[in-house]
Amino acid sequence: MACLLVGLGALLIVMALLIPTYTVDKLAKTPLDLEITTIANSQQGQDSLVLDSKSLTAPEGSAKVDSNVPLISQRFLTVEEPSNATEMTVQAGQTLRRTDRQGDTGLLTASIDRVTIDRKTGMPVDTEPNGSIAVTTNAAGESIADPVQHTGLQYRFPIGTEKKSYPYFDLNARATFDANFIEETEINNLKVYHFQQTVPVTSMWDVVQAPTNRLTLPAAKWGLEGGDTPVTMTRYYTNVRDLWIEPQTGTVVKGSEQLHLFYGRSPQQEDVTALKSTLVFDENTIESQIAIAKDNIDTLSLFGRVVPIILGIVGVIALIAGALLGIRGAKNPAPAGGGFGPRGGAGPSRGPAPTGGAAAAPGSGAVRRGEDDAPTEQINIKKNL
Repeated sequence: MACLLVGLGALLIVMALLIPTYTVDKLAKTPLDLEITTIANSQQGQDSLVLDSKSLTAPEGSAKVDSNVPLISQRFLTVEEPSNATEMTVQAGQTLRRTDRQGDTGLLTASIDRVTIDRKTGMPVDTEPNGSIAVTTNAAGESIADPVQHTGLQYRFPIGTEKKSYPYFDLNARATFDANFIEETEINNLKVYHFQQTVPVTSMWDVVQAPTNRLTLPAAKWGLEGGDTPVTMTRYYTNVRDLWIEPQTGTVVKGSEQLHLFYGRSPQQEDVTALKSTLVFDENTIESQIAIAKDNIDTLSLFGRVVPIILGIVGVIALIAGALLGIRGAKNPAPAGGGFGPRGGAGPSRGPAPTGGAAAAPGSGAVRRGEDDAPTEQINIKKNL
């Protein structure tokens, strides 16, 4: 029994040591059943400007920019194939629309982004191409995906996010810029790391040569002097992105974007605003992201701390119990022989019992009684002749 307890205790202690280093390493990955919907809204009291695209093609008047436009950005993220134990393919469908108009008339932008990432680091894999972006459709309404090599983080940060700068991929610019650590703070009592990324003014014509990214219109249409003189404008894009990350799991708890698109004759000259608004995750999205982060934290804590502690305690108790039983058994060994019968030392005599009151003399062949033996009781048996 002592050996069994010692062996069990040793096994439990070894398991307690291995679980944090082996099992947790296997669990510290982005789950494959990931489905996330995020909603971000424009902020009341802040500029929310949108160019009325119809005004560009109207026969009269200059370009019109609407103010105080309510905007909503929706993103639905799923895991697609190919995905396996170490890599996963993430697909994100995203739309930006103005809610003061119905149906397609309110749709401003739509995209489908796919990228294959490492499940632990969140970084895109080295395979080329590792992703695609679709912003246009064909005559049948099917999206047309362009192969795009993604670099940098995008939808999740690494498991065990650190207080440092990370490369972050911007979907609109299709380029990577650093997301710099700003501070450690809390959102609804959950510790998060705040990062900020600044996307410099980027020519959208250089990114995608779509018709809307470079327009030639009369100067008057652009609101400039010159009447019908053709003036070519390029659409430019810049953004300030803030991200609040739960560091243990890399979950994006909150996001904010200060979007700014404009038409200009140069990157330094804004002639007509195309879009300018600050979009922030709504409260339901933040609470949902917090719940996802906490579930993953609990799983990591269970196998990283709770289970090893319990196994370690039970293992130590088993070792101590086994050692005590072993020591006790060594102090109280079982007798080598005893009792009566064939294996005892006091079997029945084969001859008649002595009739005298005195003990047999030495050398007479009788077994001598030891000092610890009880005196032999003399029993007289009368024979019936």
